Amino acid sequence: MTMSLDDASVNPADRLGKALAGDMAAVNTLIRERMASEHAPRIPEVTAHLVEAGGKRLRPMLTLAAARLCGYDGPYHVHLAATVEFIHTATLLHDDVVDESQRRRGRPTANLLWDNKSSVLVGDYLFARSFQLMTECQNLDVMRILSNASATIAEGEVLQLTAAQDLNTDEGIYLQVVRGKTAALFAAATEVGGVIAGGSEAQVRALADYGDALGIAFQIVDDLLDYGGSDATIGKNTGDDFRERKMTLPVIKAVAKADAEQRAFWSRVIEAGDQKDGDLEQAMALMTGHGALESARQDALSWAARAQKALEPLPAGDLRDMLADLAGYVVARIS
Repeated sequence: MTMSLDDASVNPADRLGKALAGDMAAVNTLIRERMASEHAPRIPEVTAHLVEAGGKRLRPMLTLAAARLCGYDGPYHVHLAATVEFIHTATLLHDDVVDESQRRRGRPTANLLWDNKSSVLVGDYLFARSFQLMTECQNLDVMRILSNASATIAEGEVLQLTAAQDLNTDEGIYLQVVRGKTAALFAAATEVGGVIAGGSEAQVRALADYGDALGIAFQIVDDLLDYGGSDATIGKNTGDDFRERKMTLPVIKAVAKADAEQRAFWSRVIEAGDQKDGDLEQAMALMTGHGALESARQDALSWAARAQKALEPLPAGDLRDMLADLAGYVVARIS
């Protein structure tokens, strides 16, 4: 993969955004309307800080693209795209409190600018708003998919808490965490687009499989960039996952190949949290030496290829091509 992040002409997220510009404008209008609060002005303040932060709006775009791909011409894909963005924003607010993060998308986090209480409560408000929005579609399948995804996301976050600082966390548990905290919403975002459009069972399954694989590739790339991306690229500080003692895929792979002395190092920095100057560099040297970073990169490429293959049952055309290109683009950052 040789595409550059700076080349908008080959950036499928930007191309998808242009193709769905009218729909996305409607989504943004609806988000602004529904994040208002007559009685608690802090809610739109906190929400606007995140919503207006210049994120790509990738998940709602996936919902819109999936609905259009299956020939939808009704109004409710806009409600569903806004629902997906509200769920995502709520989880970000909660994540930043749990992780004690200070930066999100290159800006100070809401918990830093306001406080933890505001972040948690505004996140709760956005979850509630998302459920109000999804019920307006009056489609039980849509409500089942999105409510299940919300539960799975919460479950994945709790699992990550218990797995994060445990050297016994293996790739199976890691995949379970990633499917929960990241891939569940990608899969739900694409699946509900197909459902609201009345897509066939095969098309809806294909869209869910695409979202699942794309979400897993996306998270592995994010974990890799923490050990090799620039702060500007990843929107957080390089090495944050290490400082937060997270058992992400590169660490899991390095621990699996560690000798007794190396395992003692990992136990000190991850399990005991006793980190000193130079430990991040040593961790990266161990990951490189054991081929853990390259192995994780290959896993990301493999999941991206699975996402592309999943699209085959869907109607050929520009939208399907853009979704396939998007999977390639997600992993281009580590290629």
